[in-house]
Amino acid sequence: MTETQQQNSKPEKKEVKKKKSGWRIVRWFLVPALLVLALAGGMVAGYVVLGKQDIGSVWQWSTWEHVYNLVFAP
Repeated sequence: MTETQQQNSKPEKKEVKKKKSGWRIVRWFLVPALLVLALAGGMVAGYVVLGKQDIGSVWQWSTWEHVYNLVFAP
């Protein structure tokens, strides 16, 4: 084979740019939002349903400070 024939027989590779899908961008925002919603739902379910406490006190900082002190008391 001559040099020209060898060059012609090799397929040329073209660079193909991959387009980022919209789902990749949505996942960056959707996954953290769902995690925050799951955390809030778990707090409400644990404090209101299981603990039989008022739903208004779920969102007070002093409530969770008290829980933290109970769990990590020396």
